[in-house]
Amino acid sequence: MEKFKDIRPYQDPETRPVLDKLMTDPEFLDSIARFYYPRLTRLFPKFMKGAASKKLRGQVKDVHDVKSMQDVIAVYMDKMIHDTTTDLSNSGMDSLKSDRSYLFVSNHRDITMDPAFVNYMLYHGGLETLQIAIGDNLLKKPFVTDLMRLNKSFIVARSAKGRELLQSLKLLSEYIHHCIETGQNVWIAQREGRAKDGIDRTDPALLKMLAMGKRDLPLAGSLRQLHIVPVSISYEYDACDVMKATELREIQEHGSFTKTDDSDIKSIVTGMIGFKGKVHVAFGKELALTSDDPEVIAAQIDDQIVNNYVLSDSNYLALERLMQDGMVPLHKLRDIPEPDEIDRGARKRFEKRLNAVDPKLHRHFLCSYANPVLNKLGIVD
Repeated sequence: MEKFKDIRPYQDPETRPVLDKLMTDPEFLDSIARFYYPRLTRLFPKFMKGAASKKLRGQVKDVHDVKSMQDVIAVYMDKMIHDTTTDLSNSGMDSLKSDRSYLFVSNHRDITMDPAFVNYMLYHGGLETLQIAIGDNLLKKPFVTDLMRLNKSFIVARSAKGRELLQSLKLLSEYIHHCIETGQNVWIAQREGRAKDGIDRTDPALLKMLAMGKRDLPLAGSLRQLHIVPVSISYEYDACDVMKATELREIQEHGSFTKTDDSDIKSIVTGMIGFKGKVHVAFGKELALTSDDPEVIAAQIDDQIVNNYVLSDSNYLALERLMQDGMVPLHKLRDIPEPDEIDRGARKRFEKRLNAVDPKLHRHFLCSYANPVLNKLGIVD
């Protein structure tokens, strides 16, 4: 494991020392205080940092290894699910074998909640929890790095360039293969960055990277050893929908979007505490690989992710609104199936959410919800 020490998650002997260090990190305590007590922290920052430290020490006092850390995180997940979802369901878990480790390649809508929901399903299904791939672009603060690595996250060096990037990708691939070979499940997004427009597509470059760990084998042979299972995560409501629409509009109008140092942290927190409604995690079938063409394999993954995606009333309501406003070419929609009867309460919630959004953002906001419907029908540009 020495070769992976800079990217791997923390191991059992490291868990307690890292936690103790976090308990004295002023920036971390300030973030926790603002998370739990936003108003009071603005008024009494020093006092509330002390309160946050006391609360955290109580919560992690019995944590001494990775397993006990996961147990604490499960309690947080239970509360988050209770507070921000109306229903959480899964499908396809009966196809997973308890004596096999998998690489779960997932669509990507939320920075932390996507792997968290997959992990939650595995945890409560009695299966091995995940090692989670996370880009170093999200780890701009040391305490964030520590938190992620405490939760079985390993680092993807997206900021590297040239030869350094090639070496880091090879090391990453070797680490993922090592995890699968040693009985550990792994989660990775199907492409870099979230699908802000609601269109889920696998980047073939991801598959080339994954195969680098076994370069003596053909691409399909290398990937076959990872036991790839596509996963489709469906949210009735995306907690970061307005933030994503804002970014897409900026790119459309100005050609780029400039993130601040706090942009990713804000997205992480919003994704955690924001309302999600119904959430479904669909586990697909392990890929049967017969081609060495990464484009073909990417299409196989996409087929499962798109077909297993569970549509909500919000998806149909967004498409309905786009049609009413003339934002979708009608010739594309002749074969759109009628959704099941939409609950009046669901329609009211959707309209209330849409009315709170700046009209300038409506097109991007609505498309992010409507595109999964169009994607299922194969008519997304």
